[in-house]
Order: sequence, then structure tokens, then C-alpha cells
Amino acid sequence: MLKAQIPSDKIAMGLSFACVLHCFLAPSLLIFSYGVSSYSIESELIHYLILLLTIPISILALTLGYKNHKTVSFFITGVIGISILILAVLMGEAIFGDFGEKGLTLVGSIIVAYAHYSNYRTCQNLDCTCHD
Repeated sequence: MLKAQIPSDKIAMGLSFACVLHCFLAPSLLIFSYGVSSYSIESELIHYLILLLTIPISILALTLGYKNHKTVSFFITGVIGISILILAVLMGEAIFGDFGEKGLTLVGSIIVAYAHYSNYRTCQNLDCTCHD
């Protein structure tokens, strides 16, 4: 059995946290570093990169969690959160404005992190072989 569920859940929770940090702290960092740095990374590129990392790792962790514990609710919750993140990146600012995009990112990240945390806790609480 592939024993990647717990590490992938932890990585996915970290990526969700990174989404929130980037979304809410990047503007402050840009203001403070404006005089120091003449090179800036395109903000939308960061959104796409984090999303491209988040999707496969989250799907892997949630799929392994379902296969190991047969709890479909965590998988569905995670997919809903990922869908919200995709919506935020692809259409958030155009449809909902900057505040709406940040709100969608926050909600989606919290939902994804909750799904992975629930998956992780279930694995820890059960006497299963997925984390030996």
C-alpha cells in the first residue's frame, strides 16, 4: 500500500496556508520592498503555480484517504474547496472584484485545509496501515 497519505495531507495543508499568506500578506510585502527590489514576480503567476501544486497533491491525499478509510465526506469537502480555489484564480477578480477574490481564496483554502486535517486526524485515530 502506498504510504503517502499523511505526508501529502501535510503538504496540502501547508499549500492551503501558503495561499492564504500570499493572498493577504503579498500586498504588504510589495509595499515594504518597493524601494529595495526592482524585480517583482507577477502575482497571477504565483496564483497559478500554487494552484498547480495544490490540485494534484490534494487529489492524491484525498483519494488515498478515501481508499484507506472509506470516508467520502472528506473527499467531497476537499473537491469543493479546490473548486472554489479554481474559481477564485480563474474568475474571482473579474466577477467578484479584489475583495471577492481574496474572500473566495480564504474560504476555499480553509475548506481544503479542513478536509486534509480531517483526513489526517481520521488516519491518526484509526489503527490502519497507511501510516506505518
